[in-house]
Amino acid sequence: MTSPIPEGFEVKEKVAELSNLLLAKHPRMPVLLREIHTTLRAQPENVTLLTDEEVNIIVEGLKIQTGIEFASSAIKGAGAKSVISQIKKLGADAF
Repeated sequence: MTSPIPEGFEVKEKVAELSNLLLAKHPRMPVLLREIHTTLRAQPENVTLLTDEEVNIIVEGLKIQTGIEFASSAIKGAGAKSVISQIKKLGADAF
């Protein structure tokens, strides 16, 4: 009789495989991303078991799969600075 797989190990194993497939841009990557999503949706508590590096691997896989790049200006908050500068420039007319 085989011992049960420890909770969270399945996700960690799939993330490690995803990391290898990302490097190779393997065609199995979309399937693996779907499996990770399904597993985490069924067992959301497993998210807390992932390291920052493993989460980053998943995000990189999603970025490659979807072709979406996160806007660095939104992350850095540069948009807020430009809004403030516009308000200062226009004064009351900004509203």
